[in-house]
Formats: sequence, structure tokens, C-alpha cells
Amino acid sequence: MAGGAADGTKLPTGALTLSDLTASPRFGLKGGGSAAWLTAHGISLPAVNRIGAYRGMRILRLGNEDILLLAEGAGEALAELKAAWAKDAGPKGYSSWREEGWAWLRLSGPQAPQAMYRLCALDLRADKFGVDDIAQTRVGHIEAVTFRSQAGFDVLFDVTASGYFARTAAAAARHCTDFLIDTEGQT
Repeated sequence: MAGGAADGTKLPTGALTLSDLTASPRFGLKGGGSAAWLTAHGISLPAVNRIGAYRGMRILRLGNEDILLLAEGAGEALAELKAAWAKDAGPKGYSSWREEGWAWLRLSGPQAPQAMYRLCALDLRADKFGVDDIAQTRVGHIEAVTFRSQAGFDVLFDVTASGYFARTAAAAARHCTDFLIDTEGQT
């Protein structure tokens, strides 16, 4: 995606595709009052390290008072929520600037599970790590938040490491065809 965090970096495509979603709308809230403010505005929050949904957005609960809203395809709903938050003077937490400080990349394609096996030490097989689970861990030697989306694995991390991560994911993709193990729990 032009203008994303990995702008100018050749992203792998094919059996493993790395897509840059950094320009997609998102909003992070953190600190005292964040959860209560979102709940008061009709958002049912998931448990910590789980994912919920609201008006087409994914709600990532990273901590008790640390929430990230991802609005891929739901930019209008997020804009309305952000405008309400900006106007509110009451306890509401503070913006954690995730839209500016974090890159958002997606690994997809038939080799995505094998690439994630190489990039992350956690067991991310579908029967162990579901579509509503969040891992706050290291991916490609970078502190990251990752989750399984319908299209693959989404990874969020410090925007300054996006070029490095793209190159690391490309290197993992080159080695995926050598795998003899089953990374999706199939027998």
C-alpha cells in the first residue's frame, strides 16, 4: 500500500503475501477511564488479550485500560467514535497514538502459518491460537502484537522497524517450502 510504513520496501507476494495496512484507520485508547468511556458508548469490550467487534471494527483489548480499535473497511464508524471521544471532557483515557506509532502488516497466503512458525516462538496453530486471540510477543525479533485474521496473521509493531520486518518476513517466505512439519495441527 503506497504511503504505508513499509513504503518503498519490496513486500513478498505469492505463497506468502505481506500487505501493509499501516495507512488503514485505527485508534488506541489507554489509561484510566478508557474502558468505561468505550462501554458507555455502546462498545462491549472483550477480555484482555481477546478481540471483539463493533460496527465493523475489531476491538483489541491489550490491557484493562489499553484498547485498540482497527477499522479496516469501517473508517466512518471509527471517525464518528473518535469525534465523540475528542468532544468529551469527562474521564476517557488518552490517545495512545497507535495510528502514528505502530505499523500494521498482514501475512497471508498458503505459507503464512509456516512463515509465522519461523517468525514467532509461540504455537500459533489454528487449534491453539484462534481468531479472537491476541499475542503480545516477539515476531521477527520485534516486540509486537499479533492476531489471526480471516485473511492471515496481522502484526502490529513500532513503525520504525517496518523495513526490517518486511525483509525478515521475505527471508522466512523463502524457506517455507523446506518445511516438513505441519504448522496447522492437521494429521
